[in-house]
Amino acid sequence: MNLSGILVLVPPEQTQSTITLLHTFPGVQVYHQDPDTGRIVVVQEAESTGAEIDGLKRIQALPKVLSAAMVYHYFEDEDEILAGIPPELDAAETLRNNRVPPFLAQ
Repeated sequence: MNLSGILVLVPPEQTQSTITLLHTFPGVQVYHQDPDTGRIVVVQEAESTGAEIDGLKRIQALPKVLSAAMVYHYFEDEDEILAGIPPELDAAETLRNNRVPPFLAQ
């Protein structure tokens, strides 16, 4: 399970229409809104990091969204993240082999 806190900024007059659209997205909950500034705080739950990023991109693509930024991220199962680290970027692997990562050796 992945949870993310997303701050969405829209023109103040677009706050309610954006919230209405956000409610149609699976796993998205509007946690707080400030109609005077157009700020909306969203909590998103997703199955994977990829699904979490896809959800953020959907929010960013909404009409009138000026900005949507992930300001908090929590993931319960870090195996997915750790498995995705390429060996050349894995600091522990680099230290075990006592070598300089290729991207630094150039």
